[in-house]
Amino acid sequence: MIMDAKRILTFLEQVAANNNRPWFHDHKTEYEAVRAEFENGVGQALRQIAAFDAETAHLTVKDCTYRFYRDTRFSPDKSPYKNHFGAYINARGKKALRGGYYMHLEPGHCLLAVGNYWLPTNILTACRNDIMGNTDRWLSCVESPEFLRYYGADEQADWESPQGFGLSKLKTCPAGFPRDWAHVRYLRMKDYCAWHHVADSFFEGDGWLDEMERMFLAAKPMMDFVNAVVDDYE
Repeated sequence: MIMDAKRILTFLEQVAANNNRPWFHDHKTEYEAVRAEFENGVGQALRQIAAFDAETAHLTVKDCTYRFYRDTRFSPDKSPYKNHFGAYINARGKKALRGGYYMHLEPGHCLLAVGNYWLPTNILTACRNDIMGNTDRWLSCVESPEFLRYYGADEQADWESPQGFGLSKLKTCPAGFPRDWAHVRYLRMKDYCAWHHVADSFFEGDGWLDEMERMFLAAKPMMDFVNAVVDDYE
């Protein structure tokens, strides 16, 4: 059964305009229906990904999805509900240091992403050493035509940019590494996340699954490179 992306995004637009508990209570039935639609889509994505990444084959939809209710305890934004649905498909779980695959449905901000969102300093240092020690292999991962097609961007790209690689970066080269190295931009990265925004219509029909696969496969060599380092620590 095809995921009804239009219904999901329409509901999310309504939540953004009415993010309060009374309204949500009155529309709880619709929430449950669109959540089921999203979970159906995640299940389809899981099957597609497991076909080329067998490490994810054991995951269930519940392993990959998040609560729709926001934790507002430490946030100045007290809106009780999220304005998106997201799923993180990671063989080791949503909180793992290892990288995975992410899908995000939000009106005007739909996207797909691959890689590691956060790494502690000791693992980042190990990754940087591996990048310098295996430069040609690293460049074959992140400067291939396939990778650049979906994730190529200048160093100023951020989460709001159409696509990019590296959400956060040091202003200068990390201590202990050569500032004049030709590929220093990869040493300055504080994460190895590659993302690509898609149109709201992207998830309509069933063609999105094959395009998602192409996008994820383009970044998988990069993620595998980093995950091989992370595996020494997890």
